[in-house]
Amino acid sequence: MPYKDKNLQIDFDFIDHKLKIITSEGKQRDFALENISVADFYHQIFALLKELEIDIKIYTTPVEMENPIPFEKDNVNATYVPKVATDLHQALLKAQNVLIHMRCNFTGKCSPVHFFWGSFDLAVSRFSGRRAPKHPGGIPHLADWVTEEAYSHEVASFGFWPGSEVLPEAAFYAYIYPEPEGYKTAEIKPKGAYYHETLGEFILPYQIAQQSTHPEETLREFLNSTYQAASSLANWDSKNLES
Repeated sequence: MPYKDKNLQIDFDFIDHKLKIITSEGKQRDFALENISVADFYHQIFALLKELEIDIKIYTTPVEMENPIPFEKDNVNATYVPKVATDLHQALLKAQNVLIHMRCNFTGKCSPVHFFWGSFDLAVSRFSGRRAPKHPGGIPHLADWVTEEAYSHEVASFGFWPGSEVLPEAAFYAYIYPEPEGYKTAEIKPKGAYYHETLGEFILPYQIAQQSTHPEETLREFLNSTYQAASSLANWDSKNLES
């Protein structure tokens, strides 16, 4: 990231379980992640940035969450457990490897595989190139104009999510916006995948892929079948979008 006459990089190190900052001037700072609250994290990272003569301001209230607590006041959440973080990191890496392949045979506009901190999911998105109707918004604590911009064009998204109160288990997901008629009742593979009415997405429980003899193939089957259903029902120009 550029800052005045220098650049900086901030990394979560899930091997040594540290937050690391390095600048283009060769200066480095870090601190341990275990047993600290969100407020501790916030104060520590900004103290180190100040030491590095980096003065920035951020919006400190988390988005896409019910009952958000500003970072500097959040002493409630203090649950960084190295073993759990390591497991999540490995799951993300394995999911990423398969999602990267989702980009290989698609010649249309496609996002990189990237992580959304708000909804806390790893995702990749394919676009048809056509404009989409205005998104209705309504995502908790997220400005509608953000959602309207994010879904300005037809998109099919796929990803991995560690879960929430709505879906209290790790899972892979797939959805399309706008959703065409017949999508939610489409035949999807593998066995055990289903359409979640509240989320408006197809879901493949992580456990099904994890316990499969060939996890990567099981996930690819889910991703490919949901995409084929989405693109065919929405009349995407497959001839020019796929190789």
